[in-house]
Amino acid sequence: MSAYKIKKGDTVKVIAGKDKDKEGKVIAVDTKNHRVLVEGVNMVTKHTKPSAANQQGGIVETEAYIAVSNVMYLHKGQPTRIGFKMDGDKKVRFAKKTGDVID
Repeated sequence: MSAYKIKKGDTVKVIAGKDKDKEGKVIAVDTKNHRVLVEGVNMVTKHTKPSAANQQGGIVETEAYIAVSNVMYLHKGQPTRIGFKMDGDKKVRFAKKTGDVID
């Protein structure tokens, strides 16, 4: 799947799992494994060693990847599916609920 429907910077809503109904911005997309990193969602604790960057070390809370099938794009506050269509000679994403072009 080369043309991916969810991109970095998109606002999404979680539709399944322990963080259902939470919203956040996509930080990163792993297209190979079909997973996304959403800020404030799927928080996990990591034990880190002291290093030059982190002198103290200890327990740190960070986001973990979730399956892309468990998130839905938010367009004007409404979760919607995303489609692709041709705009002249350019392929663009559009919200299926409203028909508006996203980018």
